[in-house]
Amino acid sequence: MADTRKPKPAVTRIGNHELSPATLMMGHGYDPVLSEGSLKAPIFLTSTFAFPSAADGKRFFEGITGKRPGGTDGLVYSRFNGPNQQILEGRLALWDGAEEALVFSSGMSAIATLFLAHCNQGDVIVHSGPLYAATEGFIARTLSRFGVGYVDFPAGATRAEIEAKLEEGQALAAKQGGKVAMLYLESPANPTNALVDVEAVAAARDALCPGAPIAIDNTFLGPLWQQPIRQGADIVVYSLTKYVGGHSDLVAGGLSGAKKWMDPIRMLRNTMGTIADPNTAWMLMRSLETVELRMSRAGENAAKVCAWLKDHPKVEGLGYLGMIADPRQQDIYDRHCTGAGSTFSLFIKGGEAESFRFLDALQIAKLAVSLGGTETLASHPASMTHLSVPDERKAALGITDNLVRISIGIEAADDLIADFDQALAAV
Repeated sequence: MADTRKPKPAVTRIGNHELSPATLMMGHGYDPVLSEGSLKAPIFLTSTFAFPSAADGKRFFEGITGKRPGGTDGLVYSRFNGPNQQILEGRLALWDGAEEALVFSSGMSAIATLFLAHCNQGDVIVHSGPLYAATEGFIARTLSRFGVGYVDFPAGATRAEIEAKLEEGQALAAKQGGKVAMLYLESPANPTNALVDVEAVAAARDALCPGAPIAIDNTFLGPLWQQPIRQGADIVVYSLTKYVGGHSDLVAGGLSGAKKWMDPIRMLRNTMGTIADPNTAWMLMRSLETVELRMSRAGENAAKVCAWLKDHPKVEGLGYLGMIADPRQQDIYDRHCTGAGSTFSLFIKGGEAESFRFLDALQIAKLAVSLGGTETLASHPASMTHLSVPDERKAALGITDNLVRISIGIEAADDLIADFDQALAAV
């Protein structure tokens, strides 16, 4: 006899009480009834999905292709959608307070699809600096080949400075026969932790080019310590590899925002095939169940480690959001952030040689790029992640030879301090 049980409706409130994202990560968007009672969603390893009827197949494809507005209301083909991806996207949107979310095979595939979906020949991107080196390189070296220009401003720019850059971008766009297509931000910036005033950017955008979306890379603080849509951003960008994945065992990216911004990105993702695979989506669903716990522990550890590091005689300074010296940066932090994060810049007295001696002496912390994992990682941006950035731009952005990027994990804080103590002794 066929099972006649019906899926339960999604619950996001109990009476007048709104449930938190941390609670909803345990089951939102999934009913065990649909999968033989399995408590956790299975991994749906299939390339294609059977349609209930030919009419359903037609309707689904009308949504996929955009012939009918609103998107598909069924599963079609794994380049377009799948159960694991759809459940994950629903849960990611909850954290950012976004209408929709999309997941991708990597952070850079998310960023590339975003730009290609919203930028045309002759258009201009106005962006903050520094950006992750691959993002900056994609704008400057790849999009520029197809007639997309760019103008950048420093992360800490005021509204007046941002408006001046927007006007510069508008002039360039007019010359090229395009428009300012997007304001792209990264805050905190990689690897300096410089903050962008999203509210000032939104005010400048509203005054000068209200049709351009604001996209922001929220990887360093999201989704726990910063929700940029509240400050006026339209699209939130993630390397889900980092804190959301959080175990250094997957690569993925995400975009969140209103449906009007997500629709053209979804259509291009359908064509390009940049969607995250089912196994990665399943692993991210697992990781989201503990993201609040992991990020909270890592943030507590970072506060303890930085309190110890700040007075060390071989430490020149710290780029840590819990110890901001600049009043304007502190003001942005107070308005935008709910936590200082666990990734920071450590400036060692000396240069590359001293930084390398410190890195080579570490015993607990791993010498590796990336961040936001359960383990503590350390790297040298000037010679690693940002090696491709021209030397003069690195100097202007503060990416110096004595900057070591640290991502604190969930180990015992005292053990990490002991490790940094012996490593600094080797400098």
